[in-house]
Amino acid sequence: MDLSSINPILLLASLMVAATPILLAAIGELVVERAGVLNLGVEGMMITGAVCGFVVAVATDSPLLGFIGAAIGGALLSLVFGFLTQTLLSNQVATGLALTLFGLGLSALMGQGYIGIKAPSFPDWDIPLLGDIPIIGPIVFQHDPMVYVGLFIVAAVWAFLKYSRAGLILRAVGENHEAAHALGYHVIRVRLLAIMFGGACAGLGGAYLSLVRVPQWTEGMTAGAGWIALAIVVFASWRPGRLLLGAYLFGGVTVLQLNLQAAGAAIAVEYLSMAPYLATIAVLVIMRAGRAPGSLGQSFHASR
Repeated sequence: MDLSSINPILLLASLMVAATPILLAAIGELVVERAGVLNLGVEGMMITGAVCGFVVAVATDSPLLGFIGAAIGGALLSLVFGFLTQTLLSNQVATGLALTLFGLGLSALMGQGYIGIKAPSFPDWDIPLLGDIPIIGPIVFQHDPMVYVGLFIVAAVWAFLKYSRAGLILRAVGENHEAAHALGYHVIRVRLLAIMFGGACAGLGGAYLSLVRVPQWTEGMTAGAGWIALAIVVFASWRPGRLLLGAYLFGGVTVLQLNLQAAGAAIAVEYLSMAPYLATIAVLVIMRAGRAPGSLGQSFHASR
C-alpha cells in the first residue's frame, strides 16, 4: 500500500464535496423534526430530486435550472407526505417508508431514457484572492457553488431557529403542538411549510449527486444517503452546528476509504465500502443524543 499517493489537501477538499449531499438532506430533515414531524422518506425525496434535477438540467442545458427543478420535485413529493400525515393523519413512520419506496420507483421510471447521458458541467467557483491562499485556499475556497449554498443554509437555519420569531414558533410547535395551538398558532401550516423545506433540501442533495458528484443518472444512486442524513440529525441532537460536524465526519470517512482503495490497501474493497456506514453507527452508539422535540412523530388533531 502506497500512502504517499494520498494528497492530504485534495483529501480535505474532497471531504467538503462528499459531505454536501448529506448535509443538504440532513439540514432539511432537522427543520422538519424540530417542527415535530418524523419524515423517513428522505431517501425517496433525494432520489426524486436527483432524477428531476438531471432531467431538467439535460433539457435546458443548465445545471442551475436543474437544481431548481430538483428542489421543486423534492418539495412536491414531501407535500404528498404532508397531506397524508397532517391532513389525513396517517402514521408518519409508515407513510415515510412508503414515500421512500414510491420515490425509488418513480425515479427509476423517470430516468429510463437518461441512462448513459452526461449532465451539463457545473464549474467550480474559484473565489478571488481567497482561493490563492496556500493550503487553505484549495481546501475551502475552490469548490462548486452548491458547497457554499449548503453551508449558507446551515448558517441560515441556525440563525432562524435561534433568533427569529418564526423559528421560535416552529420550535414551539415541535415541543408541544397543543400548547402552540392554544396560543393561536396554526400548527398544520407550520408543519407543512417545514416539510416542504425539508423536501426541497433533500431534492437539492439528490441533484448534487446526479449533477456534480457523478455526474450522470444511475438508478438508486443515492445508495442510502437519505438514511445517513436521518442518522446524522439524531447524532447532532437536532442542532445545526453538530449536524455540520456529523456530515463532514461521514464525508471524510467516505473519501478516506476511496483513497485507501486507490492506494492499494490490503483490505477487501467490500470492507472499505462499509466503513462510512460503520463509522456512522459507531458515532451514534458513542455519542449520546440530546432530547428530541417533545411532539416528534405525534399527529395533531385540529378539532381538539
